[in-house]
Amino acid sequence: MKKIYILIIILISLSLIGIIAIQITSIKNALILKNEDLEQKIQLALNDVGQDIADQTTRFPALGVPKLSPEWPSDQLLHGLFKSPTVAQRYTPNQIYEKLKTSFKKYGLSKTNFEFAVLNNNTLGNNYEMQTVNFTKLLADTVQNRAFGFPLSAPTGSIAEGLVADEELWVIVPNLKVFLWKSSSWMIAGSVLFTLLICTAFFITVQTMLRQKKLSEIKSDFINNMTHEFKTPLATISLAVDALKNEKVMQSREKMQYFSGIIKDENKRMNKQVETILQAALLDKEDVQLSMKHQHVHEIINGIMDNFRLQLEDKQGKADIMLNAKNDLIEADEVHFTNLLTNLIDNAIKYSKDSGLHILITTQNTGNNIRIKIEDNGIGMNKETVNRIFEKFYRAHTGNIHNVKGFGLGLSYVKSMVDAHRGKIKVESALGKGSVFTLDFPLLK
Repeated sequence: MKKIYILIIILISLSLIGIIAIQITSIKNALILKNEDLEQKIQLALNDVGQDIADQTTRFPALGVPKLSPEWPSDQLLHGLFKSPTVAQRYTPNQIYEKLKTSFKKYGLSKTNFEFAVLNNNTLGNNYEMQTVNFTKLLADTVQNRAFGFPLSAPTGSIAEGLVADEELWVIVPNLKVFLWKSSSWMIAGSVLFTLLICTAFFITVQTMLRQKKLSEIKSDFINNMTHEFKTPLATISLAVDALKNEKVMQSREKMQYFSGIIKDENKRMNKQVETILQAALLDKEDVQLSMKHQHVHEIINGIMDNFRLQLEDKQGKADIMLNAKNDLIEADEVHFTNLLTNLIDNAIKYSKDSGLHILITTQNTGNNIRIKIEDNGIGMNKETVNRIFEKFYRAHTGNIHNVKGFGLGLSYVKSMVDAHRGKIKVESALGKGSVFTLDFPLLK
């Protein structure tokens, strides 16, 4: 069974890793395609504006009369007369910006920020005819920003060749990668969300499987414990009944009473075990009805310790009681409140060392609460046991101690009753050093 669980976990893990790898690859490929598409649209938008400006600039003859110097030779005078004006002479920066903005909007790039410049020497240097404020600054960072260019010169062999200024229109899109990620945020967010959902479902599935496995083990342990707890008194009763049939026993009144007493005690023991199991079932259904009345904690503790005096003497142990709380009046169910304290003290005695048992019970007032501490110097518990000690049917490993019986319901019942009395319980323990149970209950106002 354990191998099947491991195999299922491995297969699901591999599937999950494969899905995540495919998701990452898909996102990368999608970003590459989107980047290529974005760059192509930017270039097309720039081409449209550049072609329009080039067509207007290379239109012959040039509009207006340029200023000519009388010292120019005749061929230069003719060249200057027919030479087309530059982009800077024909357009303002705002007009170029509006043309670019309109073209970007045409290709669905209305949210794309850009800076532009017009150069007069076909190189991306410093010979600008016009430029936006941040163009030079953005040009310095070629890693984050992407530059696109379009030549505005007349085509080779055309009538305007040599008469049009040698110019280029450049556009820089700042943080193109960031813009690309932002534009793909819905796709990335969706992939991450569904991947997290798959991971969550995987962990819940594994957790449920492990919990079911643990419950199966606990169920087996519970059945084994219950069989042992019932088998022992039944065997004792059977032996006592057989003894009562003996003629010598039948003739002795003392022996009759002795064996009858054994049967009665074992019957009580079985009834107690049945009540414990039924009580756990009621706690599961939350059907336990508490009879809440005014109770003095100190009186209940003294009464419990009187009942444990013989057990302490048998273990050669001692108990110190320091009832320091000035106010010990609470509202509680006498039976269940007594039982929860009894279970804690009984465990302290059961899980004690072979000799030198010492139990310390103290009370004190903390704000509006009464704090009860039950300390022992027993075998103690490790961290795992401390974390699971209030789980139903859970029983801590007791090392070489095999005479500790039970169903693992005592501390589960204690936790339920503490909660029912609006209290809190905390456990501190260390192996070989003992345990400390701290309980806080609200005082009556």
